[in-house]
Amino acid sequence: MRSSEYRFTTTWRVDAPLQSVWDAIHDPARWPQWWTCVERVTEVEKGASDGVGALHRYTWKGRLPYRVAFDMRVTRVEPLSALEGEACGDVEGTGRWQFSTRDAVTVVRYEWRVRTKRGWMNLLAPLARPFFKWNHDYVMQQGGEALARVLNARLVGIEHSS
Repeated sequence: MRSSEYRFTTTWRVDAPLQSVWDAIHDPARWPQWWTCVERVTEVEKGASDGVGALHRYTWKGRLPYRVAFDMRVTRVEPLSALEGEACGDVEGTGRWQFSTRDAVTVVRYEWRVRTKRGWMNLLAPLARPFFKWNHDYVMQQGGEALARVLNARLVGIEHSS
């Protein structure tokens, strides 16, 4: 893997119905209302009725003093099971949400496989990689906690790996 390539996986376990969790994640235009690290989501193109083909522009801000902006095109929607998209902009690659249940807990797994495209990020990557991972984990931690709050549910657990 080159220094500009990143592979992150986050798993949230939320004590909430699968349908409620799906509805919240499947509607990215509302993310800035509950996920503080998402500064802005703009719909650039509408997709099909299930969302495939939709294009959204995202601006994210973690703990580090920079923002990441990219467009994400929805490439796959399997209701209550999976969402996938292709990113281009400050990062390029794929994002994949997978949904399942275990007992009364909804398990949400997010895989983010990207390459950084900003020159300074690529230049600093050999030294900054642990900080970029820390920042990503912070963003996802905030997302899991915020999702639980917006659903009036309990975040049972969260795991990060890279």
